[in-house]
Amino acid sequence: MKDFKLDNEPKIKTGFQIPENYFEQFSEKVMTKLPNQEPKVISLWNRNKKWIYGAAAVIVLSLAIPLANQLQNTTQEETSEIENYLAYHSSLTSDDIIELLDEEDIAKIEVNNSIDNQTMEDELTENIDIENYITN
Repeated sequence: MKDFKLDNEPKIKTGFQIPENYFEQFSEKVMTKLPNQEPKVISLWNRNKKWIYGAAAVIVLSLAIPLANQLQNTTQEETSEIENYLAYHSSLTSDDIIELLDEEDIAKIEVNNSIDNQTMEDELTENIDIENYITN
């Protein structure tokens, strides 16, 4: 095999030539060809604002409804517990309460019995349990 040395052989020109000062003026030429207006920037926040607010509203409602139901149920349970306690564990009778009232307190409790007969009949016919309340 024959030894081949690149330095000793004549060099072949490629045919491509770079103009003089090409790279010095290259950046200036490219900048002049670019458009002068800056591109419009659309932020993700402005683009998706409605969806983000909608998702936040759904999350708030999904957390608030069960919480409101739970608070309402505990309030009703507490009220019934208080009523039951007072009904079964109270040592005061109605006579004791009457003895503790002054004449001023009795005057404040004055009952207004201005119910006409027609209204009373309507209430008695509509509410079946009212007889139990009256007799007890």
